[in-house]
Amino acid sequence: MNPTPNQPSARRFYQWFDPRKRDTGNWGFSLNRITALGLTLYLFLHLIVLGQLAMGPNAYDNFLAFIQSPIFVLGELFVVIAGFYHGLNGVRIVLNSLGIGITVQKQLLYIVIAITAVASLLFAFRMFSAG
Repeated sequence: MNPTPNQPSARRFYQWFDPRKRDTGNWGFSLNRITALGLTLYLFLHLIVLGQLAMGPNAYDNFLAFIQSPIFVLGELFVVIAGFYHGLNGVRIVLNSLGIGITVQKQLLYIVIAITAVASLLFAFRMFSAG
């Protein structure tokens, strides 16, 4: 028996993760959701860091020394990249909601990705050359 379109099935679940049949809009949507989840996770981590301030200057200084490791520095870079993409894609979505650029959505997404890449590379260069 074939499931109806509204019934869940294992096959439909795995199809959601299959990138072969995705168009540009789906990639933009998925990347927007992934960056939103990442930025939300960062918000919670940021609140934990601020909680270290309540434990006194020694606890905060020890925590700052701990997060100087390369994995945390790379994580900070990913947060900035996610912020660039999520913010610029949000502007693209607002423009489309206002009826601006509806016929060139794919090109606007490519522009958003290009600006994100350039801004991220400039930020990474400044980030790693300042240290």
